[in-house]
Amino acid sequence: AASHQTEIRNSFDEPSAPLLDDLESGPSQEAQGAGLQLGNVTGVIPRNKMQTFERILWRSLRGNLYMNTAEIDEPVIDPSTDVVVEKNVFIIFAHGREILAKIKKIAESLGATLYPIDSSSDRRREALLDVVRHIEEFNSVLVNTTQTRRQELMRISENLVAWMIIVKKEKATYHTMNHFNYDINRKCLIAEGWCPTNEINTIQTALRGVTERSGSMVPSILNELKTHKEPPTFHKTNKFTVGFQGIVDAYGMAKYREVNPGLFTIISFPFLFAVMFGDVGHGIIVLLIGMYLCMNERKLAHVDGEMFQMVFGGRYIILLMGAFSIFTGMMYNDIFSRALPWFQSGWDFHVPDDYPGKTVIVAEPNGHTYPFGIDYAWHGTDNYLLFTNSYKMKMSVILGVIHMSFGICMVYYNAKFYRKPIDIIAGFIPQMIFMQALFGYLTLMILYKWSVNWFETDAAGHAVRNSPPSLLNTMIYMFLSPGSVAEGDRLYPGQAFVQGFLVLVAFICIPWMLFVKPYYLKWEHGKARAMGYHQPSEHNVRVSTDSTRSEEAAGAVVADEIEGEEEFEFSEEFIHQVIHTIDFCLSCISNTASYLRLWALSLAHAQLSEVLWSMTLGVAWGFSGTIGAIMTVAMFAVWFFLSIFILVGMEGLSAFLHALRLHWVEFNSKFYIGTGYAFQPFSFATVLSEKETA
Repeated sequence: AASHQTEIRNSFDEPSAPLLDDLESGPSQEAQGAGLQLGNVTGVIPRNKMQTFERILWRSLRGNLYMNTAEIDEPVIDPSTDVVVEKNVFIIFAHGREILAKIKKIAESLGATLYPIDSSSDRRREALLDVVRHIEEFNSVLVNTTQTRRQELMRISENLVAWMIIVKKEKATYHTMNHFNYDINRKCLIAEGWCPTNEINTIQTALRGVTERSGSMVPSILNELKTHKEPPTFHKTNKFTVGFQGIVDAYGMAKYREVNPGLFTIISFPFLFAVMFGDVGHGIIVLLIGMYLCMNERKLAHVDGEMFQMVFGGRYIILLMGAFSIFTGMMYNDIFSRALPWFQSGWDFHVPDDYPGKTVIVAEPNGHTYPFGIDYAWHGTDNYLLFTNSYKMKMSVILGVIHMSFGICMVYYNAKFYRKPIDIIAGFIPQMIFMQALFGYLTLMILYKWSVNWFETDAAGHAVRNSPPSLLNTMIYMFLSPGSVAEGDRLYPGQAFVQGFLVLVAFICIPWMLFVKPYYLKWEHGKARAMGYHQPSEHNVRVSTDSTRSEEAAGAVVADEIEGEEEFEFSEEFIHQVIHTIDFCLSCISNTASYLRLWALSLAHAQLSEVLWSMTLGVAWGFSGTIGAIMTVAMFAVWFFLSIFILVGMEGLSAFLHALRLHWVEFNSKFYIGTGYAFQPFSFATVLSEKETA
């Protein structure tokens, strides 16, 4: 090889170019004398192992080799791991079989792939042409395969949705049928389940239709079962009522056939929200948001996002909250903390021409009565906050007592439906008397105090009545000193006797609620045991929803499994009644105070709106000229953004949560059992709406 170092090879790219000059031009005289025969090893190796490969070869062969490498431009995909690897091609010349075998072992140990290369240029040319021909054939096969696969996938895509629907339906159908029982003797499937009573005829018609279409000679048989199991609860809803029903269901699923508060929530929830959020301007914004969601419900129903779907599901709640907020805002005469002169004011301010602005001017009545809401003349006065605080606080108590009293009335309907007169005698009647004796009386005092002119004077100018008494002190001393009222705190004649009588009645209601029901159940249990029954009949009553239908099903199979039956224990019943009585008596006080959140949040909302207006547009309107115009535009943007983000977004969410609490805790706790479970009918619509989970 050394003897031909001075020769210049014309081109290394020619196929006929020798791998090494000595192999084709003949070895030198020194090589011939030594009997030197050169061989080669060719292959590819990962680029990151190239330096290690060269170092090992050099040390193991002590430099007795000639090696040349070149980088492969395109990355190679390893067929065993499908990983993209950068590789180098190499060729090594050495003499001796043992050395060549050693080189091959080293290369294979480092992950190299070896390829045999013939030393003859003609054979190399033939091999190259053969490889090129194979590559072209493979590329042609790949192109044809890709086109065929694409066409097949296009045809599949046209039917993929329909196939997925069919698969989901069949999967859900077989999953449900796996719950059926197989009768070996009768060679049939037996299924037990629940269905709405008024849908039985529909189900029978559907079964007959399926039997006729399938050509089966054996019809499907539908029988009603008599059972003591608790049926599931099913509330028929639509897109308007489903959001309100969801509010109630989040607290607890109603027991079968008990009073459903979701119907009353349609009005009470947005109204209590609006009491805390009363503002015409903010109500219009909420109303517009609700109208947008309702008018575009078909388009927005497919928008993903858990938070958005939650808001979208309550779009009709938002719509009514906005409408009721406009109403209460008109009652408060408040639009973005500004007053609107809807009608003629009932007060006149006589401001002299030389008024210095340091003294207080007292408004005088002009004989007109403001017909709707608060008179706009109150806005901006020094005692406006004092007046609205008293007004909204008393209004909150009145609304709370009415709301809770309505909840207690639902106890009567539940007891009547479940045929439990003891719940009326020892539950509804004493609870209603206790509530009205204390807080119903407070409501009447508020209304009476509002209806009396406490500053009326006689002909001589002397006050006819004493100063208006504090109702809070009246309620406190009603318990501390029953039967006596100080002269300065007297609200009406005969007040001492009335209050003493009401306190006595309220105290009588406590043992009434505490002892009557447990001892009545003990007497009933003893009577039933004496007659030979294991349990009182009242506890096993299964309310029939259709007497005629039960007669028709007299011959049906009776599913007599009784779930949840427990032996009567007087001590447990008495302890339960003690807890219930204490909870009711204390909750009447705490829940009434809890309704004061209506006043607190309404006050906070009005004051935040006032502060935001005065710190943005109020400041901007203090400038004039060009600066005033720029400030007005800039401050309007700030005011609008903060109004949407804070007053509508954050304050609206706060009012929503407080209204939710008033319904869950203060209202539902008076009557709602909420121990049922939801009716989950088999429905393809429900199956198809469920997203695939990994």
